Amino acid sequence: MVGRSYFLGFFFEIHFHTTTITLIYLLISILLQSKLGRGQKDKVQQFMAITGASEKVALQALKASDWHLEGAFDIFYSQPQIRAVTDTRHLEELYKRYRDPDVDMILVEGISLLCNDLQVDPQDIVMLVLSWHMKAATMCEFSCQEFIGGLQSLGVDSIPKLREKLPSLRNELRDEHKFREIYNFAFSWAREKGQKPLALDTALGMWRLLFSEKHWPLVEHWCQFLQVRHNKAISRDTWSQLLEFVKTIDPQLSNYDEEGAWPYLIDEFVEYLTENGIVPSRN
Repeated sequence: MVGRSYFLGFFFEIHFHTTTITLIYLLISILLQSKLGRGQKDKVQQFMAITGASEKVALQALKASDWHLEGAFDIFYSQPQIRAVTDTRHLEELYKRYRDPDVDMILVEGISLLCNDLQVDPQDIVMLVLSWHMKAATMCEFSCQEFIGGLQSLGVDSIPKLREKLPSLRNELRDEHKFREIYNFAFSWAREKGQKPLALDTALGMWRLLFSEKHWPLVEHWCQFLQVRHNKAISRDTWSQLLEFVKTIDPQLSNYDEEGAWPYLIDEFVEYLTENGIVPSRN
């Protein structure tokens, strides 16, 4: 009984303090509003109506722009840290929903549940982009810090908000700079723990996923070539150089330079393509 009474007392004390803090915030908000001129109040309302931002964010952006509405819009849309206002409590509850019961991590089952909530296939490339934003160290794992920090950086604190964000995450793959960052991230992310190279089967799966977005028509030939001629784990150098090859050499190899400084494996791939009549002979 003592333990229960103590717990209930502690709960009500916390509840009391939370309510008090909320009331204090409301009073401060009212006082701030009362100090604003009519024109400033109108701008706050306009800003909130157009951006959907909270009053706190509206005031922050408008003050930073010296109460110029257009300048406040520029600040709001160009600085994610201003518009990305999240509720840490909501994020912690989300993390608890997906966390493994035995380990303080989100593992395969939790990620499967997350995908189900987001209404996306676990193999959808958007999950790779999301993992990149979370700076995840390992595929199919999110630490508490990675999960909460990633969602905070995206400015979301609920599944509906994250679901709304998915189209913009997909669009990031169209940006050449971001695609390169995501591509390079994928190598370390997909490796088995403690391994330097990337297992061949994993590399093939990642290339099919990534280059389906880039519509590289030779991706299946590359995968078949590796299975027939190479059949070894993939080094980071090969991983990086292939992206350069895809970006600079056209699929018919018309601008391929035999004297170029391509890795031996890529030179072999070019020979494989010509020997099998996949591209025109260069002789």
